[in-house]
Amino acid sequence: MSGQVFQPRFQDLPREVAVFPLTGALLLPAGHLPLTIFEPRYLAMTLDALAQGRMFAMVEPRDPTLDPSPLHGVACLGRIVSFNETNDGRLMITLLGVSRLKVVEEIEGKEGYRRVRADYGPYADDLNPPPQALGLDRDGFMEALKAYAGTHGLTFNWSAIQDVADPALVTALCMACPFEPTEKQALLESETVRDRADLLYGLLRMGAATSFTGGATQ
Repeated sequence: MSGQVFQPRFQDLPREVAVFPLTGALLLPAGHLPLTIFEPRYLAMTLDALAQGRMFAMVEPRDPTLDPSPLHGVACLGRIVSFNETNDGRLMITLLGVSRLKVVEEIEGKEGYRRVRADYGPYADDLNPPPQALGLDRDGFMEALKAYAGTHGLTFNWSAIQDVADPALVTALCMACPFEPTEKQALLESETVRDRADLLYGLLRMGAATSFTGGATQ
């Protein structure tokens, strides 16, 4: 179990959970995702989450041209760890990824936002800290990342990256890099952090040769 003071226990994870379908916005366990909430339905969802448990899930819509869109079958539960109100009625929040979940079925929504029944069983290990060393080929990984960044006009603090532990680096890059929504979903569904690192490495190498045309964020 994670040593985080506020980390929920597996048995306390909500079996019925609100979901925020947002194309291209990837949340992974232990990752931090900043969001600006402004639609009335998602303001209501966020305020409800703040009132009880501070949790909702991020999920990739299968067809962002539809509203409501069918949902992918794997999502990630997040816990609100910070929030600020703005004078124009928005909420600025940060979600901390808690655990992936399988969407068992969609249930009745509330105040315009959607809710699902969740199964965390396949992802119980998400609540445990991963090994700090994944055996990455750091030299090859950094070479691929620099080539990808050059192709897509991205900037990173290269000296700081050298000091980041393998799991945290993989999580941050998976969430930050402008991959296609289908690629981000594949990263989410990777069985282990090492599997995710291998997929990330492949995506960086392939993406270094092509320009970005990926999904939108809000």
